[in-house]
Amino acid sequence: MSIKRRSYEAGHSPKFLVVIDDTPECDRAVYFASRRALRTGASVIMLRVIELQDRNQQWLGVADIMRAEAHEEANAVLDRHAARAASITGVMPERVIREGEKTEEMLRLIEDDEDIAVLVLAAATGKEGPGPLVAGLAKSAGEFPIPIGIVPGHLSDEDLDTMS
Repeated sequence: MSIKRRSYEAGHSPKFLVVIDDTPECDRAVYFASRRALRTGASVIMLRVIELQDRNQQWLGVADIMRAEAHEEANAVLDRHAARAASITGVMPERVIREGEKTEEMLRLIEDDEDIAVLVLAAATGKEGPGPLVAGLAKSAGEFPIPIGIVPGHLSDEDLDTMS
């Protein structure tokens, strides 16, 4: 990434990026990022990526309906998590919906928004590992353009309150 971070320069404000997915631990990332944002005067930006499978759908009407439904569902999920964040920070978080591959779109958003200072993810607690996004980013963390905060998925609100 070539873009310079400007989070703490005059006229800019740091943002904590949370990738919103359907995992149970996603709420842990939202909670922690919101608490840190409140404490540091930052804001929260939430990214929901729609991964469309059949882009070359022969029936364009069907593809359009599928895309509209995916956006509707993405907005509903973001509504829920945004309400949770706003109940903590007192400010409605910024919301972004993108279509494509999750890691690619996350990196594009970081490149597009020079105020994103930290990526906050939560790790799954199951035997399968920390989850695909955390596992994938761990391999390239040394090359990542911003710091990554990984919240253990088993921590309670009270636990996170003491750390944020």
